[in-house]
This record gives sequence, C-alpha cells and structure tokens, in this order.
Amino acid sequence: MERAHYWYYMLELGFYGSLLLRISVDVKRKDFKEQVIHHLATIFLLSFSYCANYIRIGTLVMLLHDSSDILLESAKMFNYGTGWRKTCDALFVVFAVVFLVTRLVIFPSKIIHTTLVLSMEVFEPFAGYYFFNILLMVLQALHIFWAGLILRMVYKFLKGKLEKDERSDEEMPSGGSYQGDINGLGAFLRALQYTWNRYETGIPEVM
Repeated sequence: MERAHYWYYMLELGFYGSLLLRISVDVKRKDFKEQVIHHLATIFLLSFSYCANYIRIGTLVMLLHDSSDILLESAKMFNYGTGWRKTCDALFVVFAVVFLVTRLVIFPSKIIHTTLVLSMEVFEPFAGYYFFNILLMVLQALHIFWAGLILRMVYKFLKGKLEKDERSDEEMPSGGSYQGDINGLGAFLRALQYTWNRYETGIPEVM
C-alpha cells in the first residue's frame, strides 16, 4: 500500500469515527437513524476494503464522495463570512449539481456496477463480495433518500410552498424563517443551504 493511501484511510476513518461519537450528543433530527446507519456503513466499508486490500475501489469511493464535500464545506465557510453571499450561493449550486451527478449517476453506474457485475468476470462470489456490495448499496439508498429531499425542495420552491427544512419539525432559529421570503433564486439558495448546513453530520460527509 502506498503511504498516501494509508494516511488517506486513517484520516477518513478517524473523521467518520468522530462523527459517530458526536451524533449521540447532537440535536436529533428526523434522519437520525439514517445518519447512524450511514456512519456505521462507512466505517465498516472503509475497514473491510483496507483489510481485504481493496485499496483502489476504496480510494475511488472516497474521492468520489469527497469531491462534493469540499464544495459544501467551502460554501459554508463563505457563508459564515460577510460580503461573500454570491460566492457562497455559487459554490452551493455547484455542490448540489456535483452531489446529484456523482452519487446518483457515477456511483451506481461505475462503482457498484464494477464491484457487483464486472468483478464476477474475474472472480467467483465469496462472503466478502456480498458484504462489500451490500454496504455500497446501503450508501446508495441513503444517497437517493437525501437527493430526494433536494428535489422535493426544488419542487416546493417552484410551487411557492418552500417554508422550512424538509427534515425537521422544529422551528427555525429566530430570524431564520423563510415563509413569505421565497421569492427569487437567492431565497431558494439560502433555503437549500440552511437545510444542508444542518445535514453536516449526514449527507455532505457521505463516504
């Protein structure tokens, strides 16, 4: 194993381990169970690919998911600053597009198809084959779940009914209501960004 791959795995495992520990003391949302399932699946997937020497496929999965995470974290960084609203909105639009493309198109068509179908042209099925692919499909199911929330918000925006975070029944912080302010792209982007900021232990950090 290359030294860079080793440290990449160690950093990712440490990161997702910290998320799993933090979620127990964080505010519980509607998707609490999905977040726990995601973090456990990610840790098991990373650990298994490391031990079974599936380094290439493990690294590709991490790179594919990190590509959108970097954009989201950058958008959040600019959001916390002043005078960077347009930069923040632009980054978030790019994040949303990259997320949908990488996790709903590239991940199933390239990664899962290779491990589930093409690998059988070379190897016979074994216990690790089923375990590995089940974990990948669990992640894909979570991708679809969270992408559905994005598309639902887009639909509500177009219908003029976007009022709150799709995943929370709780009231938004003071001054944070979007009711009566869903008019134009800027308000739509702020509503989307608010939702995904509160997902920071969920989707953006999908493996």
